[in-house]
Amino acid sequence: MQSRAATLQDCALLAGLNHHLIRDEGHRNPMTPIELDARMRGWLGSGEYRAQLFEDGGEVVAYALFKESADEVHLRQFFVVRHRRREGLGRAAMRELFDRHWPRTKRLTVSVLVQNTAGVAFWRALGYADHDLTLEILPRA
Repeated sequence: MQSRAATLQDCALLAGLNHHLIRDEGHRNPMTPIELDARMRGWLGSGEYRAQLFEDGGEVVAYALFKESADEVHLRQFFVVRHRRREGLGRAAMRELFDRHWPRTKRLTVSVLVQNTAGVAFWRALGYADHDLTLEILPRA
């Protein structure tokens, strides 16, 4: 597996992958791929976020979108394409981020929806530990 930094030319691809991520994790985000593309362009264009694409056999198989601050790296999005899951690609991609892209001196955080039990198990297996739980009451009509 190879990786490369995503550029603005990759925003449509990233938006499509993000759209799949939203559906797979059961998120309520109603944005369309066009809206996700615009949001991604804003994030990458401003330098607020960076993205890494992971490719295997000429195919994009995963991506990570993250934001680095003085003391933390927050992973906002991480996705492995559906037909390539359970092959160890997600773990390999995260190992590369840990070893080659993220400073060992910073706190690493990721948010995961509690109903995404496979996601929770994945992050815990990589060494992430529970930190907080956000509870909500949705607006009532």
